[in-house]
Amino acid sequence: MTEGTLDTFRARRTLKVGDQSYEYYSLAAAEAAGLGSVSRLPFSLKVLLENLLRWEDGRTVTADDIRAIAGWLERGTADREIAFRPARVLMQDFTGVPAVVDLAAMRDAMQAAGADPAKINPLVPVDLVIDHSVMVDAAGSRQALDNNVHLEYERNEERYAFLRWGQAAFNNFRVVPPGTGICHQVNLEYLAQVVWTARTNGTVVAYPDTLVGTDSHTTMINGLSVLGWGVGGIEAEAAMLGQPISMLIPEVIGFRLAGKLPEGATATDLVLTVTQMLRKKGVVGKFVEFFGPGLDGLTLADQATIANMAPEYGATCGFFPVGRSTLDYLRFTGRDPERVALAEAYAKAQGLWRDAETPDPVFTDALALDLGAVEPSLAGPKRPQDRVALSVAAPEFTRFLTGERKGDATTAVQREQPVSGTNYGLKDGAVVIAAITSCTNTSNPSVLIGAGLLARNARRQGLTVKPWVKTSFAPGSQVVTAYLVAAGLQDDLDALGFQLVGYGCTTCIGNSGPLPEPINEAIEAGDLVVAAVLSGNRNFEGRIHPLTRANYLASPPLVVAYALAGSLTVDLLKDPIGTGEEGQPVFLRDIWPDNKEIQAVIDQVITADMYRSRYADVFHGDAAWRGLPAATGQTYAWQAESTYVRLPTFFEGGAAPGFSDIRGARPLAILGDSVTTDHISPAGSIKKDSPAGRYLIEHGVMPADFNSYGSRRGNHEVMMRGTFANIRIRNEMAPGTEGGVTRLMPAGTVMPIYDAAMRYQEAGTPLVVIAGKEYGTGSSRDWAAKGARLLGVSAVVAESFERIHRSNLVGMGVLPLQFKEGCDRKSLHLDGSEVFDITGLAGEVTPRMELTLTIHRATGAREDIKVLSRIDTLDEIEYYKAGGILQYVLRGLAKQA
Repeated sequence: MTEGTLDTFRARRTLKVGDQSYEYYSLAAAEAAGLGSVSRLPFSLKVLLENLLRWEDGRTVTADDIRAIAGWLERGTADREIAFRPARVLMQDFTGVPAVVDLAAMRDAMQAAGADPAKINPLVPVDLVIDHSVMVDAAGSRQALDNNVHLEYERNEERYAFLRWGQAAFNNFRVVPPGTGICHQVNLEYLAQVVWTARTNGTVVAYPDTLVGTDSHTTMINGLSVLGWGVGGIEAEAAMLGQPISMLIPEVIGFRLAGKLPEGATATDLVLTVTQMLRKKGVVGKFVEFFGPGLDGLTLADQATIANMAPEYGATCGFFPVGRSTLDYLRFTGRDPERVALAEAYAKAQGLWRDAETPDPVFTDALALDLGAVEPSLAGPKRPQDRVALSVAAPEFTRFLTGERKGDATTAVQREQPVSGTNYGLKDGAVVIAAITSCTNTSNPSVLIGAGLLARNARRQGLTVKPWVKTSFAPGSQVVTAYLVAAGLQDDLDALGFQLVGYGCTTCIGNSGPLPEPINEAIEAGDLVVAAVLSGNRNFEGRIHPLTRANYLASPPLVVAYALAGSLTVDLLKDPIGTGEEGQPVFLRDIWPDNKEIQAVIDQVITADMYRSRYADVFHGDAAWRGLPAATGQTYAWQAESTYVRLPTFFEGGAAPGFSDIRGARPLAILGDSVTTDHISPAGSIKKDSPAGRYLIEHGVMPADFNSYGSRRGNHEVMMRGTFANIRIRNEMAPGTEGGVTRLMPAGTVMPIYDAAMRYQEAGTPLVVIAGKEYGTGSSRDWAAKGARLLGVSAVVAESFERIHRSNLVGMGVLPLQFKEGCDRKSLHLDGSEVFDITGLAGEVTPRMELTLTIHRATGAREDIKVLSRIDTLDEIEYYKAGGILQYVLRGLAKQA
């Protein structure tokens, strides 16, 4: 991609670093040329401002767009749409495979149109890290890693071979093979550069490293002062193909940190506190930027931990400015010294450098936290923002159990079910999964070394993990293993059952694998409320494991502690967590390592050589990867019998659909508040009696070989059958049920949502989904929008939307509509018997325009209400008019042929 053709503010300058000269777009020069004062802008907005200066072309980026950011200081906000062009794109394989499938399908469509398929090619660097496919089938043994890797390749050979074809077929596209680490940690430790460079018209241009990623936790990289956030696969594909990302200039909420963490508090406790505070503040769609003297006491890994969980506190990103810790981390992780020198020189020249003398930026609003007030915490049992202080975790769980049991909690916690073949029973509150998993914590040596030291101390006291606990350890990179082994701590973790199970996202995304069958049977027979404790960032209902109704996020040391205690009903600060080998009670305080001990191990064992050696040949892969069959050619040879990778139907059809009113629509589902993309999008295991399971069996796949929905994201037939099929989703159209069912109207027959959608399609009936607040919260799952489109959903009417999912709906040609304040599904008394018309689309369409939703009731009554179109930008209008963002790009490229 080439930069913009204009330079209204005469910003282009030369920066000399050592013997190398770089061209760059100077904010100071633009200020001097009449842009206005920008020195007190938030650092994150300075990055956006530079992006606009560099891409000014008078069409997608105008001088007025640039002035709007400069003028932001006056009000702390600017209601203006801008076009952002990230330097690169990051993908993980669950979302990356369907993106590559779409690109391959676009090549087929280009060829069918008589155009050059090679025009479908990433125009910015794209890295895809295979990290979401390993499952914890085996755990608690030294053979766990080998067994899980073997199963991973056995299940995913076709997908992986497809990605190998993509790596050869597309330019600007690299694949990090399985077993390397999670995309966010590989990004943090290797891919990110803080300052990016590209050769343009014979000169080397330097600019801030920015990115979008197909995983919502792309935000982790903001801890390294790299501006980035998660987008849907649809939006990422468009960015790869040269389309700017349309966005409103954001409000920026400052978060002031002061003091330092007290003894016993971890970075995990800090991020859970931050998450709770920011969710309460309300930062959806906003940038959060951290400032204040407390930054000086945080490590880069601490910053990355906080930045990682921006989706959980609702922000677009949680940004940390460039400082001394940034440079120290780049050096420590083996980055090129010239790149480190450039990062320092560029940050200082651009006013992107922060130290103790730097004046605080001006923010839209701000809040503050004294780090000294942070206390050990968990978050749960169903949402990451629901922080629970460790001191009250046990009684809070009892309170939760009261609600689950709808009765007397004192009696309820005594409910016990014998476990077949053992001498123990399983009780309510039992911890059946304890997982040190990616990705919030595994960037942070302090909590991992802390977990290892706690395991060592517990081992010395003679403690063992309770026999009903499934333990696992899935670090974010091979470097973690290297330093734990060097410290001798992996042996201690192994002794407690925390053996390495794989490098990748596991328990946190639902790849927790099976529980032992006797445990399953006891949970189901006793209808027990059991728990998972994990060091991840997501704990939504039904996500971790179908049988764990309580799921808590915790630091790695606390994960180990709860594995030893075996129950959420144990008060870790007061009760013994076990009995030592001499019969003595052992308390958590007896085995908890202090901060000095943790830091001493870090200083002793972690070296830059560990990073250099692990990333020396990061794209090479192991023998299994290199031995995969790899197709060649510009277009992919689709296999008719494949149940993993199929040519999607999104690009079928001729003319763009344009705008038209929606009439005679039936509701497919009426949903409540906080319906996540986990509820909507196919995720986790595939049940044999589900529509997706029946499809696979019909195509010769045995249930043992179903794999997960995530691994089959390249097959639209499977994915559309799994949309709205989560076992915990509650459709208010079918009261008293749980799972993906609806009532087919007007008959009222209860059936799977997929089956009903197909019946409606046969009848030519458009569909709508009605929902409450925060519809689509959670991971950036593009199939939550793709699946809805394939089921025939024309519009979603909700009280509010999560940012990424709203964008994805528009990107798939599904209309997002928002109820006006004071109006919702409850006040309208909707029960699913209604028929809806959506009018106002046939005329001139503008961003966020008011439309009319007409409700035709079964009684014959009619009611008109006003709703807000959440097509927010002019670019989104064009995408929707074309039938989706990829169709828009495809038609544009075909016209150039």
